[in-house]
Amino acid sequence: MLIFPAIDLSQGCVVRLFQGNYEQKKIYDDDPPAVAKGFADLGATCLHVVDLDGAKDGFSQNANAVEQIAKSGLFIQVGGGIRNMERLERYFSAGVGRAILGTAAVKNPAFLKEALAEYGEKIAVGVDARRGKVALSGWLEDTDVDSFVFCAQLRDMGVATVIYTDIEKDGGLGGTNLSAYERLSGIDGLNIIASGGITSEADIAALCKIGVHGAIIGKALYEGRLNLAKVLAIASKKT
Repeated sequence: MLIFPAIDLSQGCVVRLFQGNYEQKKIYDDDPPAVAKGFADLGATCLHVVDLDGAKDGFSQNANAVEQIAKSGLFIQVGGGIRNMERLERYFSAGVGRAILGTAAVKNPAFLKEALAEYGEKIAVGVDARRGKVALSGWLEDTDVDSFVFCAQLRDMGVATVIYTDIEKDGGLGGTNLSAYERLSGIDGLNIIASGGITSEADIAALCKIGVHGAIIGKALYEGRLNLAKVLAIASKKT
């Protein structure tokens, strides 16, 4: 199982939100490339980067920081505010390995189809769920779209990778939604990356057993609840 340390960006800083609440934002560092290097020094090979301001407002406000992080040599997947082909081209030219479409995948399926046609498996979709329903626009907008049905539909469209976040678990340091990932793992042909509430080594081991493709770790790393080197070792042994 792949491990993706998370770097969430807001106003050029590394931050974490609590359950997607922009009013509950904690700043951890003002040098995102240095944070990326720190993760690499501990053995990380992948990073999950989100432009939180872009996710909320619809345009990439932290693009320069993303491009600096992409110089780290790690495999970088990036989401937040990607709404057009020009942004995709800019990120991929900068060295980003995979781009994550979220709100645009729901509101503009034609754009998703165009991106898949052009870039194939370099396009992932971020499915953010609150009580099993898809949430959009930096988790500020709820919908009636069933998140599990939507993931299956994405697979049928040709999406290879979905980053599935349980919003109510995210940032709470209370464990992740294992039952959701067990259900999602039954969608053949779709790589699932788990996100939200991953707090303990037991969470990592359980996700490995379920067979998800990857796991994103954020607040638990920044708060010292998880040791990245140990997490990488557990993930490696379980694959």
